[in-house]
Amino acid sequence: MSTDHDLSTAVWRKSSYSNGEGGACVEVADNIPGAVPVRDSKLPDGPSFTIPVDGWALFVTAVRNGTFPLR
Repeated sequence: MSTDHDLSTAVWRKSSYSNGEGGACVEVADNIPGAVPVRDSKLPDGPSFTIPVDGWALFVTAVRNGTFPLR
């Protein structure tokens, strides 16, 4: 995980799981080579972080399969 990418050209999109009613809204950007930036859509000028593309793919697959560990 990193915070050192230039995100000035990031094109953000809201997660399809966000309800649009002020709930848990996550945005990601798909146009940063080698990384997937993630931020809270309610705080667009707030902090964000980036995940390597392969790590993001593993995360999304685990969530879709219901195998992401929950505590």
